[in-house]
Amino acid sequence: MAKKAVASLQKGAGRGHAKVIKMVKSEKTGAYTFEESIVTNEEVQDHFKK
Repeated sequence: MAKKAVASLQKGAGRGHAKVIKMVKSEKTGAYTFEESIVTNEEVQDHFKK
């Protein structure tokens, strides 16, 4: 599934976007989960600062 999403970003106008994966710790259990999202290249640094 991830390969298909990344491959579709490489065509045409998708080159201005990036798929980012952020590791987030759950407050309830203390376990780590991963959040995936697609953002523009300019917003990548701001996405990780949140």
